[in-house]
Amino acid sequence: MSPEDERMYGMLCHLLGFTGMLGIPFGGVLGPLVIWLMKKDESAFVNQAGKDAMNFQISIMIYIMICVPFIFLFLIGYVGMLVLFILWVINVIQASIAANQGLVHVYPFSITFIR
Repeated sequence: MSPEDERMYGMLCHLLGFTGMLGIPFGGVLGPLVIWLMKKDESAFVNQAGKDAMNFQISIMIYIMICVPFIFLFLIGYVGMLVLFILWVINVIQASIAANQGLVHVYPFSITFIR
């Protein structure tokens, strides 16, 4: 795979995290998962980008599930969800830009599920 293709697929792994905003259930995980499964054996860079993107998307889903009960209890869940949304958008954009430049982005607060 050419370096340009590696960067493009790495960037797609991160950007496809936004598919969850289209109303596709678990789209934030399914988008990166598809690219990762198709290209992980062809490029170490795409393999790493896909794993990082999926770990981050799964982590965000868990954090959102933690915030949901607090919406009903203290209304602080709304603040938590807003903060998570802003962090999610900023980090996905930063990771996409880094991947397009051939760099690895380390997501903050990401739990490592896939090694």
